[in-house]
Amino acid sequence: MASEPGVIELRGVNKEYLVNERPMQVLSGLSLTIAPGEFLSIVGASGCGKSTLLRLILGLDTDYTGQIQIDGKQVRGPSLERGIVFQDHRLFPWLTIEQNVGLGLENSDWTAARKKETIAKHIELVGLVGFERAYPHQLSGGMAQRAAIARALVNQPSILLLDEPFGALDALTRSKLQEELQRIWQAERITSILVTHDVDEAVYLGDRVVVMQPRPGRIRSTFEVPVPHPRDRADPVLKSLSDEVRALLLDPREKRRDTAAESTLDAAS
Repeated sequence: MASEPGVIELRGVNKEYLVNERPMQVLSGLSLTIAPGEFLSIVGASGCGKSTLLRLILGLDTDYTGQIQIDGKQVRGPSLERGIVFQDHRLFPWLTIEQNVGLGLENSDWTAARKKETIAKHIELVGLVGFERAYPHQLSGGMAQRAAIARALVNQPSILLLDEPFGALDALTRSKLQEELQRIWQAERITSILVTHDVDEAVYLGDRVVVMQPRPGRIRSTFEVPVPHPRDRADPVLKSLSDEVRALLLDPREKRRDTAAESTLDAAS
């Protein structure tokens, strides 16, 4: 049965890599439904397949089993309907901020006037008015990430994927950009999927938080975040949920399962 319009549907997704000439399962039987306009946060230990999952949804890797459908259609490669922001901004140093943002429209058939207007709108959206002709080296790390977000949004995709977008920033800048991302998401209402190691960030931004466990990566638990946007970091509900998610991630039983899995793998080699 096809997915409903606008829905991202993952059904029984399995992914393997070859490591030292033997298969290593990265994702196992992962099923997940993401509603249109939802902000979904994904947390988990390193190696649980979070970033791999984003690559599959983005369409950069199609070597998997199971189904990933968007608008009822199987993902078969990259699309302008899916934008991504990485941990490092990946701006071209020889281009201005305006030109870097404009790269998101390189394959668009829009008129030059519409492109110019849209670039200006998204530079304003991320708070970089006045820096259009600056180069990346003239900006702080946080400002460069704002530009990367504008580039990902400029062609008006229906889905925004965020792979540890603030992981390289200092704590204060990170907090400010989390607030900015919340504001941008409220303005655009674009379906957003955030991968992060920061539990507080996941809970603060997400409508739901998916906790993954590794070896192989699969969903361990899902938490609803019943707090309306915009949010106050001091909200006791957010604090309680963060503590609950963190406790699950630190569960010593999970560590024992990981150790057992590693021992089994070693014995089989």
